[in-house]
Amino acid sequence: MPKLRVACCQLNAVVGDLDGNVERVLAAYQRAEAAGADVAVFGELMLTGYPPEDLLLKPGFVRASEEALAKVAVQTSRCAAVVGFAEAGQDLYNAAAVCAHGTVVGTYHKRLLPNYAVFDEVRYFTPGTEELQLYEIAGVRVAVTVCEDVWSPSGPMALQAAGGAELVVNLNGSPYYAGRRRERERMLATRAADASCALVYVNLVGGQDELVFDGGSMVFDEEGTLVAAAPQFVEDVLVVDLELREVFRKRLLDPRGRTAAEPLPVVTVSLPEERDDAAPGGIAVRPSPAEEIYDALVLGTRDYVRKNGFTDVVLGLSGGIDSSLVACVAADALGPEHVHAVALPTRYTSELSGSDAAQLAANLGIELRTVPIEPAFDATLGMLAPSFEGVSPDVTEENLQGRLRMAVLMALNNKFGWLVLICGNKSELAVGYTTIYGVDMAGGFAVIKDVFKTRVYELARHRNRVSPVIPESVLTKPPSAELRPDQRDDQSLPPYEVLDPILAAYVEDDLTLEELLAAGFDRPLVERIVRLVDAAEWKRRQSPPGVRVTTKAFGRDRRLPITNRYR
Repeated sequence: MPKLRVACCQLNAVVGDLDGNVERVLAAYQRAEAAGADVAVFGELMLTGYPPEDLLLKPGFVRASEEALAKVAVQTSRCAAVVGFAEAGQDLYNAAAVCAHGTVVGTYHKRLLPNYAVFDEVRYFTPGTEELQLYEIAGVRVAVTVCEDVWSPSGPMALQAAGGAELVVNLNGSPYYAGRRRERERMLATRAADASCALVYVNLVGGQDELVFDGGSMVFDEEGTLVAAAPQFVEDVLVVDLELREVFRKRLLDPRGRTAAEPLPVVTVSLPEERDDAAPGGIAVRPSPAEEIYDALVLGTRDYVRKNGFTDVVLGLSGGIDSSLVACVAADALGPEHVHAVALPTRYTSELSGSDAAQLAANLGIELRTVPIEPAFDATLGMLAPSFEGVSPDVTEENLQGRLRMAVLMALNNKFGWLVLICGNKSELAVGYTTIYGVDMAGGFAVIKDVFKTRVYELARHRNRVSPVIPESVLTKPPSAELRPDQRDDQSLPPYEVLDPILAAYVEDDLTLEELLAAGFDRPLVERIVRLVDAAEWKRRQSPPGVRVTTKAFGRDRRLPITNRYR
């Protein structure tokens, strides 16, 4: 049986950093070559970073992508490198190049362009229509695909297998959401088994604005059995020995009516070599659901901060569950020495909240400073007293506290260059239980923007299982914004255990009001929640980006008009 040694190179590309991405590719290629790999496979658009969005509309950027590929190709030798890049020909293509012996042996253009959820590839690329071909690498016939090309049952993999491919390599830029890895494994195993062809799936890893790419590259044999898997959320070069055997393939017809089982053209890249050693391979340990989401938040936060040139962050630490979780994520992402917490008490801040914040900061080893905003709050109320004369206090005075707190955090940002992290969660953001321009909505990055309140508690308990840093009272006391005497969230909102399932169904599953009622939810409650979600669209448009961990996050996933009377 022919044997091929494959290096799955899941790397953290930086969008627009073409020179840096070339260095990352060449460093991983050298590791693959030293391990005796016959082919090193990289992620989708590895040289440009993914997604490059409207950078692709700049001709100079696309030329730079092609020049970056040339820099990689000239450094290759017997070990082939399959690298993603943007290529301009008669049109613009999402391309993968096969490089070896100092040159580009051939290119493949992505055929199925996703245009849903966070994907917008039809805006930029033209689907490939070139004749399919195979590459003979170390005696094995290898086909190349890009991402969606194997995600769809109607993609080119079946034609490639029927035309003689023994292995299909698939370059991916597949963003993470909770449960995504298990979905991928089921789908990829099915594709491999249906085509009776081994499959190598290589994914990017790292944060890019809201998106997190979780790696988790996988290798399947021709029966659809998972034989190797890289870890999630870290860079890795996974080296695997694949033994490939000839199998009977049904004769299929391509769209032009030609018999696809006729052999596809083959470009010889390298001849097989004898080797005595064995690649380590292996299947990485799979994290629990809570650990997976927490790791995604850590990676997304780390990369947003560092890729945008910041070293340190600052956040308001209230002693509540949301800011406690954000502080943990920030400390784990950047190191505690780079996290600066600020207690911002007023007359309504409880003694327990102050002690909880202090205990958490001590447990994490992060700096905590106290800047009371009571003097500013009192002075501002005095300034506004003539205008507010005869009008009873209401949410106005509550929101004023949040805005004063943000003024302090932004002052620290200006003075020291610390990026402001905000602590608003998805439940609050959904229903508008946030202060526009306040401490829970304004700032630089919203770490838990896509995390419902009930899941915030799950993630906090997970973090405490790693090491007990969050005080138990934070987990057990009723949630409160502490903006008026004896305030609790459940005075303004349903309990989060009731609220969150409705929000998930309306926001993530796109159920209508009538469909929500048919699902058994209470009519007055549903009508109220739907009204709150719709009315808060203008607020959400002004919130900073945050890590995406669900199938539909507020932002590029969900683009509803602000001016909208559909109910």
